[in-house]
Amino acid sequence: MGLPSYRRMPTSELRGRAREARCLLADCRLCVRRCGCDRLGGERGWCRAGPGARISGYGPHFGEEPPLVGRRGSGTIFFSNCTMGCVYCQNYETSLEGRGEEIAAPDLAAVMLALQSAGCHNINLVSPTHCVPPILEAVAIASDGGLAVPLVYNTGTSDSPDALALLDGVVDIYMPDAKYADDRVALNLSGVPGYVGAMKQALVEMQRQVGDLACEDGIAVRGLIVRHLVLPGSCELMRFLAESVSRDAYVNIMDQYRVVRPLPDGGPAQRPYLRAINRRITLDEYREVLDCARCAGLHRFAP
Repeated sequence: MGLPSYRRMPTSELRGRAREARCLLADCRLCVRRCGCDRLGGERGWCRAGPGARISGYGPHFGEEPPLVGRRGSGTIFFSNCTMGCVYCQNYETSLEGRGEEIAAPDLAAVMLALQSAGCHNINLVSPTHCVPPILEAVAIASDGGLAVPLVYNTGTSDSPDALALLDGVVDIYMPDAKYADDRVALNLSGVPGYVGAMKQALVEMQRQVGDLACEDGIAVRGLIVRHLVLPGSCELMRFLAESVSRDAYVNIMDQYRVVRPLPDGGPAQRPYLRAINRRITLDEYREVLDCARCAGLHRFAP
């Protein structure tokens, strides 16, 4: 395996990217919300994050897509808080309630190096959007310390163009969760305005940066992995992926949606959307999305 992207970038450039990212926190625009809060001055935006990073755990993970897991697992770091507010979130204690511990960039770098030493094939950053500045700082430190495995950016895809520009040439594998094709659904189920346009723009940019998924000996080294969690009634996005991203995109169409806690009552406008997802999907609904993907011309699916 060749050197990962960030190892081909001078450390001075990595540190410069980290400084640029930190500047964005003074008028935060890391996600599509662009809430403009001064995270450097102590304000907390919609994601409730401060200037640093908070993590809820880390370790080798064997539940990811096979090209990431390989034989020794994906070195996963779970970041607390989130830029999205999915009412059905299965990790709500971490994402919505912010459970976890603050971690300084040097300690985050040490975690990355420890995961590499444990034999993990990559460093998998879960829900990283609001933590791009400390992540870049940690990568610069870890790279100097010998980190040499691919970086996986595992995101809900509410990332702003500003954030993605800073990651160009740093991230090796993007793993976006393409959630919705309807802004009304995105707003009522995840509370994100303008999600669909931002998601599509992000997917195209991620594909431009890293291309289709490439593997060596079955292990992912670079490229795009798209996830789509099938919700009741969802059968979209596949044509967009085939026509505007790549017909060779590696896609994981996931069937594990379930209601893990009582959904909120919501207001009159939100209730129809909540009622629609207050159940598991059916096998026919899942097969329908697979058929949509195949008809669109997609052919690389996660098993």
